[in-house]
Amino acid sequence: MTYAFRAEGLVKRFGGTTALAGVDLAARPGTVLGVLGPNGAGKTTAVRILATLLRPDAGRATVGGRDVVRHAEEVRRRIGLTGQYASVDEDLTGAENLVLIGRLLDLPRREAQARAAELLAQFGLTEAAGRRAKTYSGGMRRRLDLAASLVARPEVLYLDEPTTGLDPAKRDDVWALVRRQVAEGVTVLLTTPSLAEA
Repeated sequence: MTYAFRAEGLVKRFGGTTALAGVDLAARPGTVLGVLGPNGAGKTTAVRILATLLRPDAGRATVGGRDVVRHAEEVRRRIGLTGQYASVDEDLTGAENLVLIGRLLDLPRREAQARAAELLAQFGLTEAAGRRAKTYSGGMRRRLDLAASLVARPEVLYLDEPTTGLDPAKRDDVWALVRRQVAEGVTVLLTTPSLAEA
């Protein structure tokens, strides 16, 4: 069976605290896997391991068949990540943030600019594209962060509590985004503490 990502027996400890104790996760290409749990349950830790940001103490994880520890750089080219909090550069404009990410991902300048414009429109940020991100509302920063995770057209998209800080209408926009991505063949791992969202 082919998996877009798979984790087997993941263990992660922070000092005397065990954040993950033998976690298994797997998703086939073009599907959504929702991970429901209260704060402190280890959801973000699992996402950070799958995104190559944290090494497991035991167990194994792969993305597209590539080990997240041994082939971290290759895995990073296949994924998009939106964490719990917006991680945009507040001193750059919305457009500059997305173009910068595109350039860091080796997109030619024109392609990065075109992709930025496309995503800004998709997320309703075109009118704010030339403003510094620090002037954005919390919801606008969140949408910019979601857009940033899609610059590289990822095969796998990790959304760690993506509706944090969003009003109900913008939450609906996030779910529409998830449906669009899955329709395009992207695999989505979504974490949430909310049973209503799972």
